[in-house]
Amino acid sequence: MIEDYDKWNNLKKSLSEKNPFTGFKNRDIFYMNMGENLGFEQNGKGENFVRPVIVFKKFNRNMFLGIPLSSQVKDGSYFFKFEFDKRSKHGVVVSKNIAILVQMRLYSNKRLLNKIGVINKDKFEKMSEELKKLIF
Repeated sequence: MIEDYDKWNNLKKSLSEKNPFTGFKNRDIFYMNMGENLGFEQNGKGENFVRPVIVFKKFNRNMFLGIPLSSQVKDGSYFFKFEFDKRSKHGVVVSKNIAILVQMRLYSNKRLLNKIGVINKDKFEKMSEELKKLIF
């Protein structure tokens, strides 16, 4: 476990020097360097601690509220199921995902890697309503 924090801290240092990705907007889905976090907070996977995230609310070109995604089936009011057309080097495939609503947080655009898709407007509005119910 300690080893993962050290790896993440080294990667985070290099991310702080990275030229940020500025071409993002609400509803975009990106792979990003999520990191190695504490307790039950969502972590990234693999060598670069990567996880997909929905840009829920862009505040400016440097920061946004994001909702991490999972491919693991989860039920309950904390989660929102949806599909999107995922772009990859092998073409476009339908990707089934779970938005982990309770893990929404503020992110820097320096974490963004590459855009993999967009959640459609109707699903985004439904997800927004579910998030409002959860918060209020």
